[in-house]
Amino acid sequence: MPQLTEVEPGRVSYPKLDEIASSPRTTVPLRPGQGSQSWKKTLYLALGALALIGLVVGGIYWGQRGLITVQTGKVQRQNLAATVTASGEIKPKRENYASVNANSFGKIVELLVNEGDAVKKGQVLLKTESVQQEADVNGQEAALRTSLADLAASEAGVQSAAASLKTAQADTQTARANLNRATEDFQRAEQLLKDRLIAQQLYDQRRNDFEVTRANVDAAQARVAQAQAQYQQVASNRDMARARIGQQRAGLVRAQDARAKTIYMSPLDGIITSLPVHPGENVVPGLQNQPGSVLFQVSDLSIITAEVKVDETEVLNVKIGQPAEVTIDALSGKTFKGHVTEIGQSAVGRTSGLTSGTSTTTSEEAKDFKVIVTLDNPPPNLRPGLSTTARITTATRQEVVTVPIQALTMRTQRELEETTPGSKGKALAASKPSTPASALSKDKGKEDVQGVFVVRGGVAIFLPVETGILGPMDVEILKGVEPGVEIVTGSYAALRTLKNNTKVKVDNTVTARPTGSSSTP
Repeated sequence: MPQLTEVEPGRVSYPKLDEIASSPRTTVPLRPGQGSQSWKKTLYLALGALALIGLVVGGIYWGQRGLITVQTGKVQRQNLAATVTASGEIKPKRENYASVNANSFGKIVELLVNEGDAVKKGQVLLKTESVQQEADVNGQEAALRTSLADLAASEAGVQSAAASLKTAQADTQTARANLNRATEDFQRAEQLLKDRLIAQQLYDQRRNDFEVTRANVDAAQARVAQAQAQYQQVASNRDMARARIGQQRAGLVRAQDARAKTIYMSPLDGIITSLPVHPGENVVPGLQNQPGSVLFQVSDLSIITAEVKVDETEVLNVKIGQPAEVTIDALSGKTFKGHVTEIGQSAVGRTSGLTSGTSTTTSEEAKDFKVIVTLDNPPPNLRPGLSTTARITTATRQEVVTVPIQALTMRTQRELEETTPGSKGKALAASKPSTPASALSKDKGKEDVQGVFVVRGGVAIFLPVETGILGPMDVEILKGVEPGVEIVTGSYAALRTLKNNTKVKVDNTVTARPTGSSSTP
């Protein structure tokens, strides 16, 4: 074994590495009992270390006993928009499309357009067979011409009878004048005969003239009465002829209308968006509540609307003029701006599709309300019937205090006031309340309080809040918490059973919600 040498006083020279390696090793003999003592010492050290680890683990477990693992987030201030989402289909404006149904029985003999053609109002699009209708029109026209001829003859008869009546009236006036003259002559003859100034023969002549002229007056009056009767008769015939003409004209209008119903014209300017029929097909009109055969549909696509159905719980928030974003399934990835232009006043059954006034709908059935959203700048390739979804913005707020929707929870007043010994620090469902002193306190204890759990010093404290509008992921807070406060946002199971003043452990390794999802664009 290499030896240490003293070079100078207080300075020792150590052997070199090669000397150490080349020197022979010597074994130092152990003293009796020295090996067992070293083994025991190592064992004691290991046992002490294990005991220390156990104490640390136990302390950690004891310190974390009753802790509930939760996720937290911060109360934020941001822009918020409340929206209502509803599905429906694309339709032209209600006044800008029309479905034309069959007006009469018959076979289609002419089809003058194809689906997709642009048409003008009044343009003939389709014809059905009209043999009987044409015959009826021709018959009524002939009957009308006959009645017109009869009326002309009656008018001539009336004019002739009027002339005869005037002649008879003139003759009557002449006869009366002659009667007046004969009367005067006869009266003078009577006086002269009394005075014996004329002969009896002259007197008799003047009396005879008087009698003749009086008879002529009676005859003239009789002719006047006869002429009046004839005039009334021909006038009546003329009125009957006029009535027949009115009747014939009404029949002609009826026949012409029946013929017109075999010719179908476009009710408006637009495009043929539906043409389910073909030449040779028989069509039938509607009977009672059954609609007739649908012939074609014309739509003016200059104004496009999305007709959606809004749930009855959300329709009260929808107002005329509110902005909306419309997506169309056929045009994925594109969003179109629009605004609400009409809100239905009657509920529509979700399964039956009938309005609430219809007897077949029941009060238990889920109901929707029809809402019309007009697109501001619709694309030219839209077609009626395309599936669509509208997101209507019902309210907006700028820079308001918000919390995630899942952070809101409900607790009864009794649960918040409950101070059962030993319950603090445990996430348990609310225990059964004790018997109240009065029914009033019992009802008050059942009142629900809306709030959030704020984390302070590792303890979850329930704070009541007042809420405003509701966004897709966040809700506006009007009163209760301030921005920057740490609140419990999850998990759902923890929030459902978490009690006031419960110790919690924050674990945000799993994101509770995506950030910025509810802010306005």
